[in-house]
Order: sequence, then structure tokens, then C-alpha cells
Amino acid sequence: MSQKSYVIGVDYGTDSVRSVLVDARSGKTIASSVFEYPRWKKGLFCAPNRNLFRQHPLDYVEGLEHTIRAVLAKIPKSGRANVAGISVDTTGSTPVAVDRNGTPLSLTPAFSKNPNAMFVLWKDHTAIEEADEINRAARSGGGTDYTQYEGGVYSSEWFWSKILHVTREDKAVAEAAWSWVEHCDWIPALLTGRTDPKSIKRSRCAAGHKAMWHASWNGLPPAAFLSKLDPRLGALRERLYEKTYTADIPAGTLSKEWAKRLGLPETVTVGTGSFDAHMGAVGAGIEPYHLVKIMGTSTCDMLVAPLEAFGDKLVRGICGQVDGSIIPGMLGMEAGQSSFGDVYAWFRDLLAWPLSAVLMKTKSVSTASAARLASDTIDAIIPALSKAASRLAPDPSGPVALDWLNGRRTPDADQRLKAAVSGLSLGTDAPRMFRTLVEATAFGARAINDRFLSEGVPIRGVIAIGGVSKKSPFVMQTVTDILGMDIRVARSEQACALGAAMCAAAAAGLYPSLLDAQTAMSNGFETVYRPDRSRSAAYDALYRRYRDFGAFTESRIRGAETG
Repeated sequence: MSQKSYVIGVDYGTDSVRSVLVDARSGKTIASSVFEYPRWKKGLFCAPNRNLFRQHPLDYVEGLEHTIRAVLAKIPKSGRANVAGISVDTTGSTPVAVDRNGTPLSLTPAFSKNPNAMFVLWKDHTAIEEADEINRAARSGGGTDYTQYEGGVYSSEWFWSKILHVTREDKAVAEAAWSWVEHCDWIPALLTGRTDPKSIKRSRCAAGHKAMWHASWNGLPPAAFLSKLDPRLGALRERLYEKTYTADIPAGTLSKEWAKRLGLPETVTVGTGSFDAHMGAVGAGIEPYHLVKIMGTSTCDMLVAPLEAFGDKLVRGICGQVDGSIIPGMLGMEAGQSSFGDVYAWFRDLLAWPLSAVLMKTKSVSTASAARLASDTIDAIIPALSKAASRLAPDPSGPVALDWLNGRRTPDADQRLKAAVSGLSLGTDAPRMFRTLVEATAFGARAINDRFLSEGVPIRGVIAIGGVSKKSPFVMQTVTDILGMDIRVARSEQACALGAAMCAAAAAGLYPSLLDAQTAMSNGFETVYRPDRSRSAAYDALYRRYRDFGAFTESRIRGAETG
């Protein structure tokens, strides 16, 4: 490695994309740039009341160029020759329909404003019925259960459910779609100019966790199984892929076009893509049997285990177990919660409704003053609630809430489930209600831990990254108390982007392996939260109520669906 070698990590989140320029020798972030998706910010192509969330590829392309050029502007032009690699992580499963050339249909004139021709965002839940159908098909007929390595439950958030839903809903898109590509696969293909769907290097992470890919049945589920769901899925099967690649494998080098657009040499290696949580786990310093929690609007919980130690064990109700999806040569396991920080944001917005509905229409102050007052108040709601709630003790007889405002991801995915609250009284004020919601999200985290433990997977430590872990000591202490385990908070402000940079360093050959890159470039930890044992004991009783209430609510919802 030269004295100054740089790598770039690109982290595509739900609302924005961030690029970081990293010193490949030390792991120090030299520069960072964020680009908010302009179309997404306007709410275009989405219908939240129907759980429909789509993103236009131009948001991704514009953000890619903007952020990379911005971080490169922080170093001398001569230093750009020392950029060795770029790797990308994205949300997922976030697939898109493409034409024969690998161009998303929404980048063609006929489909430029059609949401079905855009990327179907991870949190789009329009495919609930299709997920149910896939689960029924996987369990019927006495053959191979193609969901067995995905926790035994297929989700509406995943690849095949979304394709099946769009295919049935939109005949024009179904006929024009030559193939489908995950977001994390399309960006590296775009950068390298290798967009032919048959030649794109597909992510092992995305394929194994979301598309039922597994080596034991030679890749994706066979056409015969897919045709039982819809003949068009069976026909699509041969236009997808067989092989998959881990994140330490190069997808190629920069195309002439993108080298010019970014001001970089064509020799820059572009790594195979992966999902944000998986690269975030790498950036956080994941090690065997240490759970990494990516704590933001939702959570993703990542574990790795040595393949030889894990054997043929199957873990029920998680989001998959895949060889090499996080660290090559190790088994990667994923779980998570469909809403976490989103729960707090929902309650904030609920309380803030009068600010837009009443304050903004008052004649007592000017419109500008009302707008400033509303903005300042909204920004202060969660910090004020956190401060007040932190002074309250756990109340075993108080309110209990379920964290399923966006359905349940794990354990046992079911996006039909809804949140509920029990134990309310006229004495339940806003701080108490906020504490109850925070406890609910922490109980959801504990349910995930309990599932791993009950399936024989040890958890020897917990590592946290993401906005909640950095901004909310109250939430972090509550989660720590309820888990009854120390939680280390990774020092890096952008662990996902740092993990992508580590993958870029490995793909570019700057290190012999991804583990070597991770060791050399680690940023370490900044904080350790330790459980208060008296609170943990009190929470045990509340947690039992959470589990009982969840079982009751789930049975009522299922009963209502079956008549």
C-alpha cells in the first residue's frame, strides 16, 4: 500500500446517500458528503396510507455523483490517483425492473413517472398477500422448503414478493421488464458500465437473505417452484443469475464515462455491493457471536458465526443465514425490527399535530413566526420527552405497548400485525406514554435476542451503531436495562459507509482479506452502556406482559382475518 491510499464508501439510506473518503491505512475519514433525495423528499411516487414506497433512480444517480465529487474536492487533484476503490451499500430488499440493457424502466420515457417501474423500497409493504402465497407454496407439496435458510418465513419486504406484486398489478411493467436488479447490484453495475443483467455481479448478501438463493439447490429456487406462483416468475428465473459474490470481490473498474464524471482514473476498483446493515456490521467491528444493532428508523441485527461451529443448524424466524453475507468465510445472520426510531417519530408527529393544524392558522403571530415556533417546538419534543421519561421508574403494572407500528420483521415476519397499547389510564401523560413506547421497542429487541438464544446461538456481546445510538442516551440505557447486557457504541459516525470503505479496500487488494481491512481500519468504540440490575429485574415482569399481550393481539388479528 502506498503511503497515501484512499477508498470511498457509499452508503445509500432511506432518505439520503452519504459518501466518505477514507484513509485506507488508518480508517480515518478524510471527508464526508450527504445528498438528500429531492424526489423522495417531496413525497413523490409514494402512498404511505397504502404502505407504498418507491424511489426514482435519478435520486440515486444524482446523489452518487454529487457526494463523491464533494469528498474528492477535499483533497488535491493529484491525490485522486491514490483512490484505489469504491464500494456501495444500500437498503434492501430494494429491487427494480430493468430492460435488456439493465436500464431501470423508470429511466425510459414510457415509464418515467410510473412508480411500479421504480425501485421498490425496503419498507414497501404492498406485497403482503404475495408473501403469504410464497409461504404457502414453500410449505406445500412435501418438497424443498425454499424459505428454510431465510428463517422459514418469507416477507413482503423481500425480492420475490415485490416482483410478484408488481408483475400482477402492472401489465405494462411486467411485459417490459426483461429482468430485475437489486439496488446494491445496480449501482456497481452502473459505475463499471457492466449493466447487462446477465453479467452483473450479484450480491451474496442480497440473494441469500432476500431472494431464497442457496448453494444446496444451485442458486435461486427452480423455475418449477416459481411457476407455481406465477408462470411469469418461472420465465424470469433464467434471466436472473446463478452465481453470487461476497463484498470483498471486485465488480470491475470504473467505466470511462464514470471516471470522467467523478474525476477519477479508470483503474479504480468497484467492489461488489451489499446491504447497509451488513456493511455497517463490518464497520462496527463485528466478531463471532457479538450482535451488531443498527439502530435508526428501523433496526437490523447482525450476527456472524464460524461455519464449522454452526454446522447444519437452522434458526427459525430470522431474516436469513447466509455463508459470507457479512464476513467472507463466516455464516451471516440477520434479524431486526420494522420500526424503531419511526415509533418515536410517530408519537412526536402525533403530539405536534396542533402546530400545523392550529398554530399555523392563528392570527396572533405572523406566519413566519408561527413557522419558526412550530419548527423549534417539533425539534424539542423528543429531547424534552426523553428527559422527563428518564425520571420515571419502570412500572410493572403500568401501560405496555407493542412495537409493531410497521408490522413485525423478526422474530417470525408478519407485516399484517399492528401495534397496540394496554393499561392506559387518565394518569398516562405524554412522558409516561413515550417511556412505554421506548420500552416497547426495547422489548422487541429482547424478543430477537431470545429467539437466537432459544435456537442455540449464543450472544456474547452487543454493539450499536446508527442515529439512535448516538443521539439518545435514554433509549440506549433502556435497551441496555431490558437486554440485561452491556452495549458498546461504535465510535464511527458513519459505520455503514466505513464498512463499505473497508470492503472497497479488500476488493482493491489493499489487504489480503476483509478481516484484515476491518482490523486495520477499525475506529473502535466511544461509549459503553451497562445495565442497572434493579431496573432489569423490574423489566422482566413488564417483558412477560409484553409477550402475553403480543400473543393475544396476534391471535385477535389472525382471527379477524379468517372470519
